[in-house]
Amino acid sequence: MIKIYFITLGCPKNLVDSEYMQGLILESDKYRIIDRIEEAELIIINTCGFINDAKEESINTIINAGLYKKEGKCRALIVSGCLTQRYKSILMEEMPEIDAILGTGNFDTIVSVIERVLDNQRINEIKKPTFDYTCSLPRNLTTANYAYVKIAEGCNHHCSYCTIPSIRGPLYSRSIDDIYQEVNLLVSKGIKEIILIAQDTTSYGIDLKGKPMLVELLEKLLEIKGINWFRLMYTYPDYLDENIIDLIQYRERICNYLDMPIQHASSKIRNLMNRKGNYNDLINKIKKIRRKIPDIALRTTLIVGFPGEDENDFAELVKFVKEVKFERLGVFKYSREEGTPAYNMSNQINEDTKEYRYNKIMELQKGIAYKNNKNMIDKIIEVIIEEKYDDTYYLARTAYDAPEIDNLVYISGGNINIGDIINCRITDAYEYDLIGENVNESTK
Repeated sequence: MIKIYFITLGCPKNLVDSEYMQGLILESDKYRIIDRIEEAELIIINTCGFINDAKEESINTIINAGLYKKEGKCRALIVSGCLTQRYKSILMEEMPEIDAILGTGNFDTIVSVIERVLDNQRINEIKKPTFDYTCSLPRNLTTANYAYVKIAEGCNHHCSYCTIPSIRGPLYSRSIDDIYQEVNLLVSKGIKEIILIAQDTTSYGIDLKGKPMLVELLEKLLEIKGINWFRLMYTYPDYLDENIIDLIQYRERICNYLDMPIQHASSKIRNLMNRKGNYNDLINKIKKIRRKIPDIALRTTLIVGFPGEDENDFAELVKFVKEVKFERLGVFKYSREEGTPAYNMSNQINEDTKEYRYNKIMELQKGIAYKNNKNMIDKIIEVIIEEKYDDTYYLARTAYDAPEIDNLVYISGGNINIGDIINCRITDAYEYDLIGENVNESTK
């Protein structure tokens, strides 16, 4: 059997694509997925190419993997994902260590590509950017207890800084029935948390019926027994309407958690970004959400150093962060990407200023996060057990925390199994983590 090693870079949407590729590969008895790159006869890298840091990480990963062709057992290197889709015409010319490239829309041809590269062919297999996801595709889950479900691909927003529409294509939503069948299948595999993802989950269905259909989808998925938590990621404020808020408020299996990529609060900068709404619109939307769901955890991402961001714009962003006090917040330094309208904008911001503004927001958020976490002390909350940390602690997550990016809870005490959902009392808090003790060993 040919031993294959996978490397997945970037966001959960990329992880889903890798899991589908692995599922297709494992249908054949010719191949085996391994967890040691040194033993690999074939290496597959699913890349990110969204911003400069991601491109650099992808390129460095390709270069390092290529060394195993010279010094190790590796016979071929296949690269897929956003970087290949974006740079399809030059990537193989610039990087001779690559034997084949696949795009974002045809990774289901991976088995055929593997067969050809092992037959010493060099292949550029980039086609249309959008992939037609169906529940019938085999999938090799690489996460325990939770699974990401991609409800749509592509994006119609055309934010001025963003390369996604050119990489992933326009919005393409899956049918409700197909998503329903996939979630049912995941339940049969023991999954307890479903995380709905897309470039913008709140735009789901616009291409199908001319209007957002996220509420309709959630209502259908809530008919499925066996899922404890449904989590919404990438919910744009534009389509985050009363119906979605009400559904989260009244349906307890939908986590009181919303990931809203706001990017900036200054009306001037939002306009330059081609983002809808202004400072007051955002504040009013957030106040409405918190009024209806007082214990909701709000996550956002911000961009500092966008072209034209002056001191007043940045001060407005700082004021916004102080006023909202997001439970979870991440910051990106603006990345100047060719092919986007923002690339040619005047008043580009220098890197030192970007770095200062990034550090300023992160330091501010650090204090906010610590105060928010301190408020959790002595509360009894539900957590899902992810893994055993050492002989004393288990690692867990609350319903207010998404995997990989948010807080962890270190749980002590009791006879606990991985995947259990238990009640714990929070006993201590740090900026980004909590300490708790098991108070209820029963599972769901």
